[in-house]
Amino acid sequence: MKKTLTLLCSMLLITLMACAQPGGPVIIPLWPNGAPNDNHLTGEEGHPDPRSVNNVSKPELWVYPAFRPNGTVIIACPGGGYVYLEMEKEGTGLAPWFNYIGVTLAVLKYRMPNGHFETSLSDVQEAIKIMRQHTDDWKVNPSKVGVMGCSAGGNLACEAATQFTGPENRPDFQILLYPSTIPNSYMNQEMHGANATQEMIDKYTILKNIKPDTPRAFIACSADDTIVPYEESIQYFRALQQNHIPAVLHIYPTGGHGWCEGPWFHYSREWKAELERWLVEEPFRPRR
Repeated sequence: MKKTLTLLCSMLLITLMACAQPGGPVIIPLWPNGAPNDNHLTGEEGHPDPRSVNNVSKPELWVYPAFRPNGTVIIACPGGGYVYLEMEKEGTGLAPWFNYIGVTLAVLKYRMPNGHFETSLSDVQEAIKIMRQHTDDWKVNPSKVGVMGCSAGGNLACEAATQFTGPENRPDFQILLYPSTIPNSYMNQEMHGANATQEMIDKYTILKNIKPDTPRAFIACSADDTIVPYEESIQYFRALQQNHIPAVLHIYPTGGHGWCEGPWFHYSREWKAELERWLVEEPFRPRR
């Protein structure tokens, strides 16, 4: 009897998750009348593999409305070293789960900086503004619009949380999975180009730009990550704490890098359960 009940519950969960995306994503062009800046990439978009994309010059939002929305929206910024985007593994693949818990997911296909980081930043800021304009369409609570990012996408999410210019493009929370938060030669090259000045690097150095109203943060990483060391998450967590910004940090003993939607990740249930609890229990601070 117990096994039968478990099987029925599992079948119900799968059915509800499938129903959450009856027609696939709603795709919204970010700049239908032209972007305010240019990353100077030319040619067609490419696909390093069927689940990723590079050479993005026309950014889009892929919106997956929740089946029974609770008002929360997460704008996901996939990683890829600012060279390509892991659209499925660190974006669309999470839609069924987020939709099941009542969260509308909007996966951001943002422009690669190509030495012009203002293009990537303006894309995520515009995405936040756009999602707040759909309060009726998808039952969006404009005070529950957050950003999420993995690896380089985590860097972009951090920038959105520290570089906002007003309440309209300030995220209400940030979710960071194995985020890159400390400048290094590779990131500086991709973000600002080969001739980046120290002034430009400092302008976008996350640890130097935390504000009193930087939004609360959920951070998760692995102790054995050899691509983005877990110390980067610790330093960002400490900086948030020093500025009295609510934050939680989970460091899992194994998992390496890129485990966001990997079924092989031993702590997949744990990080999702912790995030779901955090989204529900942690208080939202009103936008100023």
